[in-house]
Amino acid sequence: MTKPGPISQFIAHHYRHFNAAALLDAARGYVAHLDQGGKMFLTLAGAMSTAELGLSLAEMIRQDKVHAICCTGANLEEDIFNLVAHDYYERVPNYRDLTPADEEALLARHMNRVTDTCIPEHEAMRRIETAVLEEWVAADRKGERFFPHEFMFKVIRSGKLKESYQIDPNNSWMVAAAEKNLPMFVPGWEDATLGNMFSGHCISGDVKNVHTVRTGIEYMMALAEWYTTESKPLGTKGIGSMGFFQIGGGIAGDFPICVVPMLHQDLQRTEVPLWGYFCQISDSTTSYGSYSGAVPNEKITWGKLGVNTPKFIVESDATIVAPLIFAHVLGW
Repeated sequence: MTKPGPISQFIAHHYRHFNAAALLDAARGYVAHLDQGGKMFLTLAGAMSTAELGLSLAEMIRQDKVHAICCTGANLEEDIFNLVAHDYYERVPNYRDLTPADEEALLARHMNRVTDTCIPEHEAMRRIETAVLEEWVAADRKGERFFPHEFMFKVIRSGKLKESYQIDPNNSWMVAAAEKNLPMFVPGWEDATLGNMFSGHCISGDVKNVHTVRTGIEYMMALAEWYTTESKPLGTKGIGSMGFFQIGGGIAGDFPICVVPMLHQDLQRTEVPLWGYFCQISDSTTSYGSYSGAVPNEKITWGKLGVNTPKFIVESDATIVAPLIFAHVLGW
């Protein structure tokens, strides 16, 4: 067994109580699940790509510590935005002090703000739009249909963006996913920037068939077949081989975790095991019907997790917690 690196040693020594201890427990549970022969399904909400999670997530993918991803359309595209336009991004450390007039000035400069980071529209969004539009139009003319992530993989694999790379591609989790042909699911893609752009190109007639991009229900159908094939029972009763590591809340997590009760209750595939590990990093509170803030045990009542499923919740900032857990899993 490889000796833990300095980050893992630091966590093990200092993270002894409260959310710190929950972080360490979740990381050890992640490693234990993989050591038993399990796999890990990761969900990505929020603006984790703009937070440059690829610095650690890309290596998790390359080392087979992540076996599938469900993410928002924003995370799908924003990793590529950062890949080609990193030098044009602007950080606004005093973002809490911005006035409406300050925000309007950013708009006038086409700088779209995500908390303390501004994404440059022309250098990032429009450059990727141009590249992916070529793929949309080509597929449309051939009568072919692909999922949103498949179009992004096509753009990456074509090499048409390589001259525009402004970060080391080893730090892009989408480049790593494309290289691995990682199974991906992107529900609600329509609300992302590229989803909006695709709608516009359908309205203008550049793309004739709105169904050229596959979405929604077809993603759930693909997930159902993938989970049925890939998830196997592990040693402990009720524990399956597919773990669920959730960053944030929302559709990125809600959509895929539902596949198990759907398989059991709607397709009567009762032999398919429940999720075999569950961890959520969240700052959502458990109140007023908040599903993103619900404690893991609530998922037992919905047939998503079992009594014996290892369950962890770290109530903290995912931009801090996720890289630390990944570092521990990687032995850094």
